[in-house]
Parts: sequence; C-alpha cells; structure tokens
Amino acid sequence: MTLLPSSRAIHVLLQDAIERDITTARRAALLHILWNERFLTRSQLIARVEYQLGRNCFGVSAWEDTFYRDMRVIKQAFHAAGLVLEYSRKKEQRGYAVQGQEALSLEFKRMIQAGAAEVDQRQIDIYRKLSPAARFKQGSAISDTARNVVAYRIRQENPELTLQEAQKLALQRTYTA
Repeated sequence: MTLLPSSRAIHVLLQDAIERDITTARRAALLHILWNERFLTRSQLIARVEYQLGRNCFGVSAWEDTFYRDMRVIKQAFHAAGLVLEYSRKKEQRGYAVQGQEALSLEFKRMIQAGAAEVDQRQIDIYRKLSPAARFKQGSAISDTARNVVAYRIRQENPELTLQEAQKLALQRTYTA
C-alpha cells in the first residue's frame, strides 16, 4: 500500500521548486496574490509579482505571452480547487477575480483590521496639525529609512558591493518594481 506524502512534504518540494525555477515562482506568486486580492489588472499583477521576484521576471521581449501562459495554469489550478478565475470588464471592478469571492480575502481583512486597531488617534491629530512642509519632510525621512534598510539587506546578501552600489540597487528596486 502506497501512502501519499503529507501536505508538509509537498510544501517542502514546492518551496524548493519556487526557489529554483522562476516559472514556478511566478505562478506561485500569482496564485497567492489572486487568492488574497480581487479585481487586479494585468499590469497590477505584473507589478506585484515583479516586486516579489524582481524586474523582468516575466521576461523582456515576450512578457505578455509569458503572463498569459502563467494565467492559463493559474486558472487550471483554481478550477482544480473548484473555483473559477475570471476577468471582469466592469468599469468599477476591472480585473481578475475568483468568482463568488469578496474583494479581499478574510486573511487580508483581518490584517487591515489589526493594523487599523493599532492606529492612535492622538498621532493622527498631531499629524493633521503639521504643515505640508513638515509632512513632506517626515514622509521623505520614512522613505529614506526604508530605502536604507533595503540597501543594508542587499549588502548583507552581496558583501562585495559598496554602500553606494547597494543604495543604487535599492533605489532601482523602489522605482522599477
């Protein structure tokens, strides 16, 4: 008698395939994104996947064909789970969506609610009192800090890079993703 491997074992194999194969990684990212969010257009999906996997992960010249091939497989995966992935052309809700599902998954809604629960009304009141210049300065400082964190991580992964090279890559990732 042959037993099927556990879902944990299958997960380990899938993770290995994702790390080794860009096609599997793209498709896994698309599946995850579409499971959690609805009404995303092709360009929105591509931007989200490229943010996760890097620019041009769909290729440079035939990226549209690659995207549509990936989407055919994603539709098959949803179909195998008894779900239908469709494209809505309605002006107010344009994009790919799992039929019968709300705009956001329950998991995403919980994350948003948890984040909103952490908001301190006193902080919002203080922020409203700031001048536009002070708000801009604060926003710029936050962006600079985030970019420096990314540069630090890039440098950890690639110690041969100088700080300036890592910061340049972080900036490129910010504006090309």
